[in-house]
Amino acid sequence: MGPTGDLYRAIQLHPTRRCNLQCLHCYSSSGPRASDQLPLDLVRRVIEDSAREGYNIAGFSGGEPTLYPWLAEALESAHQSGLRTTVTSNGMLLSERLLERVRGSLDLLAISLDGVPASHDRMRSSNKAFDTMARRLSAIRQSGVPFGFIFTLTQHNLHELDWVAQFAFNEGAGLLQIHPLEETGRARHALPATEPDAIEASVAFLEVTRLQEKYGDSLKLQLDLLDRRYIATHPERVLANAIDEASELPLSALVSPIIVEPDGFVVPVQYGFDRRFGFGNLFERPLPDMAHDWRRHRMKYFFAVCRRAYDDLLVPAELPFVNWYTFAAAHFERTGPPTDDFGDERR
Repeated sequence: MGPTGDLYRAIQLHPTRRCNLQCLHCYSSSGPRASDQLPLDLVRRVIEDSAREGYNIAGFSGGEPTLYPWLAEALESAHQSGLRTTVTSNGMLLSERLLERVRGSLDLLAISLDGVPASHDRMRSSNKAFDTMARRLSAIRQSGVPFGFIFTLTQHNLHELDWVAQFAFNEGAGLLQIHPLEETGRARHALPATEPDAIEASVAFLEVTRLQEKYGDSLKLQLDLLDRRYIATHPERVLANAIDEASELPLSALVSPIIVEPDGFVVPVQYGFDRRFGFGNLFERPLPDMAHDWRRHRMKYFFAVCRRAYDDLLVPAELPFVNWYTFAAAHFERTGPPTDDFGDERR
């Protein structure tokens, strides 16, 4: 949870909830029957508006973003607006034709990898998920599109990370991102009590450190956990600082990332975030108008809740590592609304 500095001010776009899989850990409950989809003109408009607000990265996810009919056009629009681009995919539909269309406008392709083949297939609810993805890797390398893998860390699969890192290295990936499971969407009922606890998170930190030493500059490992000791001296990294000059700053300096969900609603922090603290719906108003009202009516309350979460993080704990996104989201869910008048934004 940002702001994460000038190098990473991101807008995350989820232009479709349609997917060829029904993964157990899917935060958006996507699948073949999902129909939510954003029109290209709306996506282009919010990309242009976010660039004016200082965002410099546009990340596309889903659903499965390769099923979005205008993915190539949306990526090109982001590049034309000066944003770097990422796409997060299950990798199964990355044909040579699609790779050729996005080559030049896609800066990083992130492919989901959930463990050894059997574990990957089980998490993806498909006995063809791993083999189909793996067969696409040769074409990805030949396309020249930079790529990496994303591994979802649960309470039970850390022992597979060594295999995942070796696979990523062997396949020529430049990045391996380790992201803790969040019990939202389908994961809430399909994988209860599976989020990594504090002990698992701490052991994961040690394992990632070991693997980074093993692979050096050949493979960058990124663990999406924060150290409470670091947060204690950098409150601005978790939006716990009061920003008096907010009216003079671009939105990207106040909150990053912002997320565009498949129904057009825009929220801060993460997909599925409490909409009482969101910006509104792009089908009703453009981002600049919503951002203006958010600053006036929600921003101070938003920062106050962030500060309370930050203060709770400073309470002494036996183990230091925490998923800030989950920790903060829980505080927002437990607090009251910032205003009694939400109009249509309650949807």
